Amino acid sequence: QVQLVESGGGLGQPGGSLRLSCTASGFTLDSYAIGWFRQAPGKGREGVACISSNDGKTYYTGSLKGRFTISRDNAKNTVYLQMNSLKPEDTAVYYCARSPISCSNYFYDYEYWGQGTQVTVSS
Repeated sequence: QVQLVESGGGLGQPGGSLRLSCTASGFTLDSYAIGWFRQAPGKGREGVACISSNDGKTYYTGSLKGRFTISRDNAKNTVYLQMNSLKPEDTAVYYCARSPISCSNYFYDYEYWGQGTQVTVSS
């Protein structure tokens, strides 16, 4: 059974850091592209970052590049999202998802989703 489980969310301070984890079961994570998305209250689901299968090439939404880093630990079957220099506008539910093809910024290209983890950035 394919499953993705996010963890690591919580309350972050402006300027601080959080690391989210996405642990997969039921499949080998590096055989698929894995994306991170986020959804703020009242807004649509926004692509954040993606790591491709095999070569591990990474992609970022332009405004987040330099603050967020996506990485993968194949031994742990886990993808991470390191978020630095947090801003209040980063507040959202963060989801990881599996794409059957390649990295995409469109949520409808992803077939399996985790349940999400809440990130709140506030002082």
